Amino acid sequence: MPEESSPKRSPQNIPYKDLPHIINADGQYLFCRYWKPAATPRALVFIAHGAGEHCGRYDDLAQRLTGLNLFVFAHDHVGHGQSEGDRMVVSDFHVFVRDSLQHIDLMKKEHPELPILILGHSMGGAISILTVSERPSEFSGMLLISPLVVASPEVATPIKMESYTSDPLVYHGGMKVSFVIQLMNAIARIERALPKLTLPILVLHGSSDKLCDIKGSYLLMDTVQSQDKTLKVYEEAYHALHKELPEVSTSVFTEILTWIGQKVSAAEDTSHT
Repeated sequence: MPEESSPKRSPQNIPYKDLPHIINADGQYLFCRYWKPAATPRALVFIAHGAGEHCGRYDDLAQRLTGLNLFVFAHDHVGHGQSEGDRMVVSDFHVFVRDSLQHIDLMKKEHPELPILILGHSMGGAISILTVSERPSEFSGMLLISPLVVASPEVATPIKMESYTSDPLVYHGGMKVSFVIQLMNAIARIERALPKLTLPILVLHGSSDKLCDIKGSYLLMDTVQSQDKTLKVYEEAYHALHKELPEVSTSVFTEILTWIGQKVSAAEDTSHT
């Protein structure tokens, strides 16, 4: 038995006992973040971050969502940020989905009466789609920013952005072959999952996205069975819309807040009738 005197530490050498975390089914510690509104929460929003980054990069968006009295939560996926695991390595893409469902279930247990929405960017979009497809009736809405739905030839190129390059928690190496294989596996699963989806969906995508082909968002729109689905294309915008120039990111935040606000109100109306 390991001695308790040597507690588990994050890749940044901080003891996990000092960090909010969950322990996944493989016994790995995942760093978590929680953004709690000042008033009673109206809904839960789970954020799934993209490949190579971490959930702290969604702080500005999460803060705005708490302004709508939404309880926002997220974790760093295995092999990312302050979570355990070899950097950018996952034995199976489904681990990301399984861990997301575990975290969602924990939060639902604490707030059983609240509707839940999921928001994913890039690879986090792929995670969101597969998470929802496992529990299609449990989510009141899914919001995707530049989701990974079809493969892009440039998927193996690390992203270079100022806020990205200066962030020590972001992975700066090249994409590992084993990781690209898992992304391809995820894409094959997504293709099978899309026709089963019927929940409200909002997709935001930049026409100049070089990392996640916008064709994937058009395919998603054509394939899902949802009656309530919207694709908003930002002309000449790139991959991380929420980190774009202010004229784009401000519009993205407004779009997200308006849409989530409407879905939460609709879910509240349903629960009151």
